[in-house]
Amino acid sequence: MTDQTITSVSRESRVFKPSTQFKSQANLGSFASYQRLYRESVNAPERFWGREAKKFLAWRKSFGSVLKWKAPHAKWFSGGRLNVAENCLDRHLAGPRANKAAIIFEGEPGDVRTITYAQLHREVCKFANVLDSLGLKKGDRAAIYLPMVPEAAVAMLACARLGVIHTVIFGGFSSEAIKDRVNDCQAKLVITADGGFRRGKIVELKPNVDRALSATPTVEHVIVLKRTGNEVAMAEGRDRWWHDVMATASTQHKAKAHESETPLFILYTSGSTGKPKGVLHTTAGYLLGVTMSAHYVFDLKESDVYWCTADIGWVTGHSYVVYGPLSCGATVLMYEGAPNQPEPDRFWQIIDRHGVTIFYTAPTAIRSFMRWGDDYVKRHSLRSLRLLGTVGEPINPEAWMWYHELIGKKRCPIVDTWWQTETGCMMVTPIPGAVPTKPGSCTLPFFGVVPKVLDEQGTEVPPNAGGKLFLMQPWPSMLRTLWGDDARYKQQYWSELPGLYFCGDGARKDKDGYLWVVGRIDDVLNVSGHRIGTAEVESALVSHPSVAEAAAVGRPDEIKGSALVCFVTLKTGQAPTDELKEALRNHVGKEIGSLAKPDSIRFAAGLPKTRSGKIMRRILKELAGGGEIKGDTTTLEDFSVLAALKSDDE
Repeated sequence: MTDQTITSVSRESRVFKPSTQFKSQANLGSFASYQRLYRESVNAPERFWGREAKKFLAWRKSFGSVLKWKAPHAKWFSGGRLNVAENCLDRHLAGPRANKAAIIFEGEPGDVRTITYAQLHREVCKFANVLDSLGLKKGDRAAIYLPMVPEAAVAMLACARLGVIHTVIFGGFSSEAIKDRVNDCQAKLVITADGGFRRGKIVELKPNVDRALSATPTVEHVIVLKRTGNEVAMAEGRDRWWHDVMATASTQHKAKAHESETPLFILYTSGSTGKPKGVLHTTAGYLLGVTMSAHYVFDLKESDVYWCTADIGWVTGHSYVVYGPLSCGATVLMYEGAPNQPEPDRFWQIIDRHGVTIFYTAPTAIRSFMRWGDDYVKRHSLRSLRLLGTVGEPINPEAWMWYHELIGKKRCPIVDTWWQTETGCMMVTPIPGAVPTKPGSCTLPFFGVVPKVLDEQGTEVPPNAGGKLFLMQPWPSMLRTLWGDDARYKQQYWSELPGLYFCGDGARKDKDGYLWVVGRIDDVLNVSGHRIGTAEVESALVSHPSVAEAAAVGRPDEIKGSALVCFVTLKTGQAPTDELKEALRNHVGKEIGSLAKPDSIRFAAGLPKTRSGKIMRRILKELAGGGEIKGDTTTLEDFSVLAALKSDDE
């Protein structure tokens, strides 16, 4: 075998079929229906997407052509005109949804607000008038740097109403990251807050903005939301309080109709080095993708209380906290704080208190819940839940089964979704009433998506062989380019095999055509001529009864190419010993094969993560290689984890 073939080694044979009860009420309730729609979506995409766009979206002017495609540039629904905010708000006001809860908000300190569609519409109209009064017009850019509060959704929707392009900057980013993003898109306005609540402390947001704005010549105005009440400096002439500008704003605002390809937002991909990479999404195709996927994958009903735990600063927050669910007229729960504040059962309290029916979270969060212990879950009934979801990275089968048994009580389907900032909406996912699931597999493609696992020559690999994941056809919610850098867009996504979108992930398909993503190609290690996905090694470690969480990285090795170093967090009550290290090495050997046995296992009280729950593998790679930690660590959730890892001299 060549060293370019990814050795995929996990084995999973369990299959969970949709229950008769779930199928009977599902928005799509049979596998045959899924197959029929899917075949049409890939064989006659223009007919399929043209029909669905008219069914799911409210248009001011209908489109002419469905797709103009000249790789790698797509134009969807040319000639059509619509408004995203109107689709998310105005169209729900004529009937009973006007007085339905659009957002139920719970702050970390325990404050709760319920905002109806009519109330949210009024707030968005007022803020659109504020932006208008500050001179912002279609095509201008506004940066949003807020905690996880309803005003973040208000700001996004007000921008969409006017055609102002928003870029949401995650509230955990540093002043340097703010400066880079604001300068790259040349934002005129920054919307921020005095602070937010996180882990019982105040996260200071305005001081970060002030430091950033010392070197951002395009910013003319700053609007500051009073959330925590801590003292902040206000620059005269530039800074205004949110409550002051909203006090006199009119509640009347007529949404503008925008062309289908009008830019909606720029979202900078996190953790990038050098120049920020601004993914550009436009209006109609993106909105159709997130609306349809929310409808089918979350099986949304009028009575649902839907909770996606993602922060507003990531694409999951854009697509599945704001635009997708609100376009569907759903009730969205938003929570500001940490999952273990004040205790590790905060999420389960929230689910019971608000009657959450759909819960969508990250595998890293699930593994944290496992580590904290089952007792925190068992204090709560969770009887309102009917559907579970995961997003952000591949989920290992052990975590999937824990989620299924402890949280879903064996009755809730799990939708394990694979997608990216760049794809806009879910690409590969089970539709819960139609598609049987397998623990650890994101299963089958969503409508219009044609994923293939290819080798270096572009040939499709046989079942259960690993390769690189590509998407073969354009889809409505795809990114259009990278802001101000089309050459980088072409190079990054379309140059690996010309005309095909390269996802950057390694994957395999099993004999049933189910997709198993094994992680980023960057996280594939060359160990003695075998290319091994670190996600599979981590999955094998977590399947050991003593292990709560694991991260596998490589360190350079003269003989093997890469030596496998695994950082392991044990479950509560398990003691780190040399015997356990050896047992874990042997366990991986047994689960995967001796080629994947870790060279070194290091026990860690916790793994370095961002506030969105992603493990910062770059830091672990630097530690494994014995080097100094370089680069930005400001997005770390808990700096004490880093200090403990540094002091752990193996």
